[in-house]
Amino acid sequence: MKVMLLAFVSLAVIAVAADLILDEIGFSAQERSTGGAVRLDDG
Repeated sequence: MKVMLLAFVSLAVIAVAADLILDEIGFSAQERSTGGAVRLDDG
């Protein structure tokens, strides 16, 4: 049971870290799928 709980916690940490890292390097879906003529809100 401890191993499965550790795996779930590790999965959550990896998912959040990957999201933050990819967002910082400019690899978000918003930046990849829009062109210059598209107006997006910042908030």
